[in-house]
Amino acid sequence: MEMVFVYTTFPDMETAKGIVRELLHRKLIACANLREHESIYTWKGEIREEREVGAILKTAVEKWKALKESLKELHPYEVPLILRIDVDRVNSEYAKWLEEVLS
Repeated sequence: MEMVFVYTTFPDMETAKGIVRELLHRKLIACANLREHESIYTWKGEIREEREVGAILKTAVEKWKALKESLKELHPYEVPLILRIDVDRVNSEYAKWLEEVLS
């Protein structure tokens, strides 16, 4: 099973946890790392500064399309970031666990 990370952001921890739990329930991800951070960005011509929660979602490449579609469905942002990061190498024990969880 080929592993990928999917990175996205959420407006707050409550939203992030709710969506992550749903993705776990759907067996689209094996786990997620959530971290609060400050975000500075341009939106509709204005520079904004807000707190966000970044999420690294760990999954298999076979789940990528379904995960991307589920994020589009569940995400509260009008234009969410859904970024796939291919994992070059991962230890065999973790890869085995990932495969078991996602099966």
